[in-house]
Amino acid sequence: MAALHDLYDRYQDRVAFLVVYIREAHPEDGWVLSMNRDQEIALADPISSEERAAVGETCALRLAIRLPIAVDGTDDAVARAYGGWPDRLYLIGRNGRIAFQGDEGPQGFLPELLEQAIDAELTTNA
Repeated sequence: MAALHDLYDRYQDRVAFLVVYIREAHPEDGWVLSMNRDQEIALADPISSEERAAVGETCALRLAIRLPIAVDGTDDAVARAYGGWPDRLYLIGRNGRIAFQGDEGPQGFLPELLEQAIDAELTTNA
């Protein structure tokens, strides 16, 4: 998150940032990581909008996310529309079209490429 916080700090006056919590990556009833156990993270996959919002809030607090956050519905409409699983960076241009789509994370989660796309978008549409 540090790299995204840096981008947010530098560009928030010119770019609207939004983190979308789509679903729990490692729920207790799914793919559990030993690292989660070490950090005492144990969350069930939410089955209602209220539960998902609560888990999203817990995630945001635990990760100390400073960017605005939205929560995808339990129908996973945003995740399906954008292919956001497990995580992905996007830049929507001023024209409403996707100006940048990063590769799937975690290997494709490269904030430096997002920054290049932001700079190009701001320069092109100045």
